[in-house]
Amino acid sequence: MNQINNQIKEAFNYRYACKAFDQNKKISEDDFQTILESGILSPSSFGFEPWKFLIIQNEEIREKLKQVSWGGQGQIPTASHFIVILARKADDIKYGSDYINMVLNDIQCLPDEVQKMKSDFYKNFQVNDFNLNDERKLFDWACKQTYIALANMMIASAFLGIDSCPMEGFDRARFEKILANEGLLDREHFGVSVLVTFGYRLEDTNIYPKTRGSADELVQWVK
Repeated sequence: MNQINNQIKEAFNYRYACKAFDQNKKISEDDFQTILESGILSPSSFGFEPWKFLIIQNEEIREKLKQVSWGGQGQIPTASHFIVILARKADDIKYGSDYINMVLNDIQCLPDEVQKMKSDFYKNFQVNDFNLNDERKLFDWACKQTYIALANMMIASAFLGIDSCPMEGFDRARFEKILANEGLLDREHFGVSVLVTFGYRLEDTNIYPKTRGSADELVQWVK
């Protein structure tokens, strides 16, 4: 057990937000599939998976997206793999939507009475518990779910000795317009949540010690 504990800690200490990657090193198909599967297998609220993983390998499209991504100037052009994580919009994730009903019936394969019960719980959750009563709140809630998949993919890559960098530094409106113009974004159903790049750090990369608050400051035990 101590060996597994140490491996987990080592992966978290290895991970850092890589600002530029070695363009001569590419992630193997098997390794990237493992990273991708860690996102696909991630949990989501009610199991409704309000995400889509858009993998941008086309260099011309990457260059266009780089122009509107101030936080990805070094990462987007050099990364072995570049994922734009999309989140579903309100019309898809509001209770009673066609998408929610499809998940309950076709993916989760629930009996009719269980579908009805879960739908009622979901409606109460949205209306009363979390007050998700407008389009922006619903989209933001969906975006929060995507960060679970984002974190899992980054940690999976760290276990494999692969670097990553999550990015929020982009102009969402202009970024989405580029994707839509390229036929890559259905703006009625999806919006851009967050970006993440994967690859291998340059050999001369300076890695600084992690700075974190102490456990005494960040953790409170209630016994």
